[in-house]
Amino acid sequence: MTTKFFIVDDHFMVVEGIRSLLQDEKSVQWVGSARNAAFCMAELLTRNPDIILMDINLPDKSGIELCREVKQKYPSVKVIGLSTFNQQSFVKKMLESGASGYILKNAAKKELLKAMDTVMRGQVYMNEEVSRLLRQSTGPEVVLTKREKEILSLIAEGLTNAEIADRLYLGTTTVDTHRKHLLLKIGARNSAEMVKKAFLKNLLQLDS
Repeated sequence: MTTKFFIVDDHFMVVEGIRSLLQDEKSVQWVGSARNAAFCMAELLTRNPDIILMDINLPDKSGIELCREVKQKYPSVKVIGLSTFNQQSFVKKMLESGASGYILKNAAKKELLKAMDTVMRGQVYMNEEVSRLLRQSTGPEVVLTKREKEILSLIAEGLTNAEIADRLYLGTTTVDTHRKHLLLKIGARNSAEMVKKAFLKNLLQLDS
């Protein structure tokens, strides 16, 4: 299935660069762009992208605010932060606002495709440089057991309780109990939120 993507960036060269880079790829389809937050929200009334590549520094509103607004109105749309900023605070704020990933504007074609594929599978995408930034923050406030870490890692990979049980030679009831404990410990309502919060708390390091 083709993934439809939309770009929000006020620099024509960035939009054109990404569009040109991906135009021959069968797995993705460009469906438009917007130069600011207001135009983005207007375009989303008629466009139906699966993913938005969203610049953080927009002329009328920050990408962080826009991301929050988009996720409130279109919760199924995945947002990937797109920026020249590689500061820890920007990464965290984008994720806290609902983004499913964060890449830098110097990303190569291979990384862009990998990022989009990752978030479409319900996972969080961070490249090595951004992951390193997050790991530089203060230590985790939550302490997990070795088994909980194993299960959290497999949940982040998108495995079901049954698949995790098979992988770790456990009963599905045991895995479900661990999952519930993890939700409580990390303070999340569902698995997707749990993975994102675990990443922010340095409880989880996803592969780049």
